[in-house]
Amino acid sequence: MGYVARLAHSLAPRDIGRRATVRFRLPDGRFRDIVGVLESWRDGVLVLRRRDGSVAQVDEADVVASRIVPQQPPRRRGSPES
Repeated sequence: MGYVARLAHSLAPRDIGRRATVRFRLPDGRFRDIVGVLESWRDGVLVLRRRDGSVAQVDEADVVASRIVPQQPPRRRGSPES
């Protein structure tokens, strides 16, 4: 018996301001993932801001899976001293 992945779309407008990952279907049938802070959700369009500051818009109808993910830890500078 093999492993079967279960995809769930668990984001809601109440999650605005939280970091999330969204998997959505591209027009050619492939999938793409975006991780970022959910900035808005209006008229069926989710807007996420990525770590690099760019903004991605995804039509809600194209979303196949989503969830809240932990906040990104602060970046470390240099290597830890032993």
